[in-house]
Amino acid sequence: MNNKGFTEIERDIKTSNDFGSTEKPLKSNRVDINVLKSKLQKEESREFKKNIYTLTFLISILAVLGIYLSL
Repeated sequence: MNNKGFTEIERDIKTSNDFGSTEKPLKSNRVDINVLKSKLQKEESREFKKNIYTLTFLISILAVLGIYLSL
């Protein structure tokens, strides 16, 4: 079997290894874990309320439909 397409593949990958002094050091902005937890808790609370309203709406629609069909 003759694979001519694979015979010309370059094996050398050229990368630049010069990490010059032009790069700035990373800034270390500290984040308080309690702030993140409170934001997450607020978001989860909003989502939970939305889910409760949706569930209540669907149950009420089902109840109305059941009453209507039983008459």
